[in-house]
Amino acid sequence: MTRSSNNRWLHCFAVFTAAATLVLVGIGGLVTSHEAGMAVPDWPTTYGYNMFLFPPSYWVGGIFYEHTHRLFASLVGLLTTVLAVWLWLKESRAWMRRLGVVAFFAVVLQGVLGGLRVTLFKDQIGIFHATLAQLFLVLVSAMALMTSSWWQAAQGSSQVLLRSKKLRRLLVAAIALVFLQLALGATMRHQHAGLAIPDFPLAHGKIWPSTDPASLDVFNRTRLGVRDHNPITAFQIYLHMAHRIGALLTLLTAGFFAWSVRRQLGAKDAVSRLSLAWLTLILCQAGLGAATVLSKKAADVATAHVVLGALSLVMGALVCVVVFRFAFHRDAACAFVGKPALLHDRSVSAAKRATSTS
Repeated sequence: MTRSSNNRWLHCFAVFTAAATLVLVGIGGLVTSHEAGMAVPDWPTTYGYNMFLFPPSYWVGGIFYEHTHRLFASLVGLLTTVLAVWLWLKESRAWMRRLGVVAFFAVVLQGVLGGLRVTLFKDQIGIFHATLAQLFLVLVSAMALMTSSWWQAAQGSSQVLLRSKKLRRLLVAAIALVFLQLALGATMRHQHAGLAIPDFPLAHGKIWPSTDPASLDVFNRTRLGVRDHNPITAFQIYLHMAHRIGALLTLLTAGFFAWSVRRQLGAKDAVSRLSLAWLTLILCQAGLGAATVLSKKAADVATAHVVLGALSLVMGALVCVVVFRFAFHRDAACAFVGKPALLHDRSVSAAKRATSTS
């Protein structure tokens, strides 16, 4: 069996798997936006039918979104299985083969979590399900990048090099904030806190809303026309405010990173252009977050907010992978070149000391 680290068709299939996963995240966003998570109350069957034999005539209302989500999830599971087997048989890099195995078990876990969310009727499981979906998308996207010919050709290149360790740490912090925002967003959706604060940029007319029982009673009595009909709680308001504060921190961190990189490397540097594009994505994501509130959580706007959040995480993670990869090769090369020079300097110093003593 001939193995290679440069397989064009394998790369194309990995890209297709990543794109299908992004579509699945979008369909999952539609399910929560339409509050259709429990439209099909059984699993793995669909109203007693084999999932793949469920009559299309019954695909109506929330059932359409939930059942489509299940079918597309099955497709992504199949694609991931094929990708893992293909990597195991044809990929020469052992660590890439292991990544394929990790992806396979991750997609299995994701499917089980989705099923348990239905059978156990637990919103908390839905939060983990949504968060793992983001991590799985990052994983398969990274695999698509690492199977590309560009990844192989760029070995040892300095075209995407960020020398400053402080800036690399700042990049990691910004990505962590994006991920935290996505986790908070998933918690808000599954805790029905998306409209706990129905106005923007203020919060119930204030910079920080009141959460005493009297204020909550007023908020709940004036929620006519709001899609979330359950009474809001102080916890939901705190959760919503945490999401807003997190969005501001993410914007500031990503903006400071983009400005610092541009100042250090110049506007034409690859990292500068990538960081600016990433900041633009995050700005659009923040705008969609505001639009979600102002549109009273319109399904298309809320779903676009979910998808763009996923893209923001993927782009930041891929930039991080590339930057750290080139930094690692540079540090390794410097260490390899520096050791002989260091030994030479030490021998010269020893010779001078011997001469001076004699």
